[in-house]
Amino acid sequence: MVLTFHEIFTKVNNAKDKERKIEILRQYDSPSMRQVLKGAFDPKIKWDLPSGTPPYIENDAPLGTEHTYLDQEAKRLWHFVVGADNNLTKVKKETLFIQMLEGLSADEAKLLLGVKDKNLNNLYKGLTSAVVKESFNWNDDYVKIET
Repeated sequence: MVLTFHEIFTKVNNAKDKERKIEILRQYDSPSMRQVLKGAFDPKIKWDLPSGTPPYIENDAPLGTEHTYLDQEAKRLWHFVVGADNNLTKVKKETLFIQMLEGLSADEAKLLLGVKDKNLNNLYKGLTSAVVKESFNWNDDYVKIET
């Protein structure tokens, strides 16, 4: 069974020590998870969306049924970063973002809002920038350190 990012980050949150948190992130490592975490913690990434929770309808379908996964949706997140997609109007970006939220499970939608608002650590206390950087051998610019 494939875990959602919410389930993975909850495991990290519940892990007792930093080493175990890092071990969990490395165990479930994927390009899309790195993209989501970079979007959450890298201060250079600015979201071209209003802060706070937009008006969206939570998807209350049971997990594993009628919803999309953030793991798959991550490849579309670039559209919502400042300067990345100047072909979309602000209204269109906001509409697409709301559609993305409505397609995700309720927990993953809340996670994505935490990424956008740069407060993911408020949802998952054990998931800090220090843990993320050490897990993926990233420097302070969220770029892999070449050895």
